[in-house]
Amino acid sequence: MPLRDIDDLERLKKINAALVSRVERSMDQQGNAFSLFQTAISLENRVRNRTEELHATLRRLEQSNIELSAAKENAELANLSKTRFLAAASHDVLQPLNAAHLSVSALAEVQTSEEGKKLVRQVERSLETMEDLLRTLLDISKLDAGVVQPEIGDVSLETLFSSLRSDFLPEAEKKGLSLKFRPVNVVVRSDRTLLRRILQNILSNALRYTRSGGVLVGTRHRGDTIRIDVADTGCGIAEDQREAVFEEFHRGTSTLADGGLAGGLGLGLAIVRRMAAALGHPVTFSSRVGRGTIFHIDVPIGMAAAEPAAAIADMERPRGYGLFGTKVLLVENDADVLSAMTSLLERWQCLVRAATSTDDALDLLGDTDWVPDIIIADQHLDGGDLGTATIAEVRDYLGRPVPALIVTADGSEPVAKAARAAGIELMRKPLKPAQLRALLAHLLA
Repeated sequence: MPLRDIDDLERLKKINAALVSRVERSMDQQGNAFSLFQTAISLENRVRNRTEELHATLRRLEQSNIELSAAKENAELANLSKTRFLAAASHDVLQPLNAAHLSVSALAEVQTSEEGKKLVRQVERSLETMEDLLRTLLDISKLDAGVVQPEIGDVSLETLFSSLRSDFLPEAEKKGLSLKFRPVNVVVRSDRTLLRRILQNILSNALRYTRSGGVLVGTRHRGDTIRIDVADTGCGIAEDQREAVFEEFHRGTSTLADGGLAGGLGLGLAIVRRMAAALGHPVTFSSRVGRGTIFHIDVPIGMAAAEPAAAIADMERPRGYGLFGTKVLLVENDADVLSAMTSLLERWQCLVRAATSTDDALDLLGDTDWVPDIIIADQHLDGGDLGTATIAEVRDYLGRPVPALIVTADGSEPVAKAARAAGIELMRKPLKPAQLRALLAHLLA
């Protein structure tokens, strides 16, 4: 119906209202669409910004990874350099010290006057103090550098205790102290050398700081671990010194002065803490000033069966100490050490032939009337030769497993492994002549 034909006013109002409403809805829809369009543009910008930020972050992360990789490589090179330096320091510093030890030992045997003997003893004590300090500082450096890698295996505590008893009993008797090890038929999981050094340092401290009474070493089962206890009746450790005793060069001077005791280098427990950390063996202690101290080392129980005590006793029993007429093939490239070692062996009535390399050693064997009873060789010889290889060639030439000993200032684990694999005994420089003589007698028995 045409709009002009409508004469009803109310009806016209309704139609107008409907038209206005439709126009408003249309405008609202257009407004919503525009709003959505603006929102979409805003979101797109935000996504673009976040994407750019993410790319920038990834680029920074990639650069950081490159820098970390370079830093890691530099650290590894630094560690390698430090390892080489430590090996060189061990050899170059301990080599002349070894020559001095051997020369002084030979000198001691020709002294007839009391004054001469007294001076020799003073020199020996000074050399031993220097040796202990150098060895300990090198050990600390190696542990801090991560050079020392524990070789975990089954360790017989009875065998270990027997060895420690043999080493420390003379010192305890000299001071009038008792030293007791409770029998223990158990095997633990540890590195034999490092565990021995831990106990050795604790025992040394216990005897040094004990004026009367003695030291007792025993064990207790604690679930799947063995707790090794080293108890002394010494001066004790004050409560405020519990952490300080593990610091380098800490000697508890006030306590020592009060007790009239002589302190050591103050490095023994610093080594203990580092070695125990490398092994994962917790070390704790309880102490009362004036009453004594008990150190505890917790070690995992081993998997192998323990050896019978009787067999261990037989193994540890000395077999005689005669060296008269022993033929020794000595292979050493350091002139001072060679001269001092030859002099010492000849003082023990040994027949010595000396060489500086593998070829020299083989040339000495051309005389079929002279066959060595034992071979003593340095590990690092002239021409890049290794003592372990020299011993192997000499044995092959002679067609028999001649008893052999590697004497070296190289304290690295590869040298120890090579010696063990070839059935060769190993001693570290500087040598203690009495220990050398005992080991030679044992190998020749």
